[in-house]
Amino acid sequence: MIFVDGLGLAQPSPTANPINSEICPNLTKALHNHATPIDAILGVPGTPQSATGQTSLLTGINAQKKIGRHVEGFPGPSLRKIICKHNIFEQLKKHGLKSTFANGYLSRNIEDIHNLRIKSVTTVAALSAFGDVRRGHMLEKNQSVSHDIIRDTLASRGYTGPQITPEQAAQDLINIANQHSFTLFEYFLTDRAGHTTNIEKAKQALQRLDALLVKLLNLIKNGEITLILTSDHGNIEDLRTRSHTTNPIPFLAYGPNAKHLRNNVKNLTHITPELVKMLKDS
Repeated sequence: MIFVDGLGLAQPSPTANPINSEICPNLTKALHNHATPIDAILGVPGTPQSATGQTSLLTGINAQKKIGRHVEGFPGPSLRKIICKHNIFEQLKKHGLKSTFANGYLSRNIEDIHNLRIKSVTTVAALSAFGDVRRGHMLEKNQSVSHDIIRDTLASRGYTGPQITPEQAAQDLINIANQHSFTLFEYFLTDRAGHTTNIEKAKQALQRLDALLVKLLNLIKNGEITLILTSDHGNIEDLRTRSHTTNPIPFLAYGPNAKHLRNNVKNLTHITPELVKMLKDS
């Protein structure tokens, strides 16, 4: 599953919506052919935000309703309790299924990651389920994938290794997926670009996702892997505002069971239950 932060669905616009066939033709085509719009608001007034949206996505619990509002940024204590108990990795573990978080962290010391004051929903979920994440040595061996796909943003944080292509990153993801029942990869440059309202940053974020996606689709074509791509809230699809949007988000499914999944997932809270059911019954 590719979790793309801040990717909503909106009407085409030459100035406001960079998700189009000129900037990201493969993503645009895949969204048209293999995705259905789903709800990210979940009955709670306001604009969807990251902490609650990602918690709902990765647990199947309506975190917005539990907390009583949409919570931005990173999860606090109440959301962390929900994540640690109900995250998809923990649920799959109970059924004897092997899962993983494919993102690579630069740190070589797991204590440094555990001691982070602020942790993303995905980091909290992975640490809760596995006690560890894929760290620096795994990135160097292509056994994890950088959040930016090609590793170009890592140099300022001490990374001295080579950049890679989106195509290589896709192959690395498939190699990881072949060893697990469920593999999650998080890409959040889309949300960052959306907040800037800068068309060039949006274009760059979408184009590297586009290249990753088309390679993934080609690698799994006629195979046994089902590819899911979804988001937590809208943002990059409307560059007229720096804020998130109330637009629906995509639920893209391609491969075995894709049609069933698209028919049964109507909002963020349906994703984890449907995936767990599919994987335990397969």
